[in-house]
Amino acid sequence: MSADTDEQRNVVVFGPGEREAVGPTRILAQSPGAPIAFTESTVPPGFPGPVRHRHAHMYDIFYVLDGTLTLETEGETHALRPGAFAMVPPGIVHTFSNPGAEPTRFLNIYHPSGLEQYVKEVARRMGEGHPPSPQDMAEIAAPYDFEPVHDV
Repeated sequence: MSADTDEQRNVVVFGPGEREAVGPTRILAQSPGAPIAFTESTVPPGFPGPVRHRHAHMYDIFYVLDGTLTLETEGETHALRPGAFAMVPPGIVHTFSNPGAEPTRFLNIYHPSGLEQYVKEVARRMGEGHPPSPQDMAEIAAPYDFEPVHDV
């Protein structure tokens, strides 16, 4: 028998439209200390993506639903189309973007969870009309296993 907490043993079910939305991202599953968080994002055409970064402990997992997501991993570029899956392990420098002419919708899984809190904070600041500067974003991200990498 494992020592799971009550929170880890709760079944999570949401109907359409019942999930928390933060900017272009909907948080599908999250829980403090949970092994995963699960989001759905729609990014507009020309979305530049986050700065190149790495995670010390987190796997960053992508599954594309619509459009094309461009994933860059340590200098390699991957055009991910609907049905494509990518898992970026800890320590790998990466970023993603949508340089195309159509919106891109994708699922993102964070293992372990935590980075969804960064997504919420950035969306909150943008909603207040204060888009964070790169320095602000680095500061916001610091507690969430997100290390900006400027020289690759």
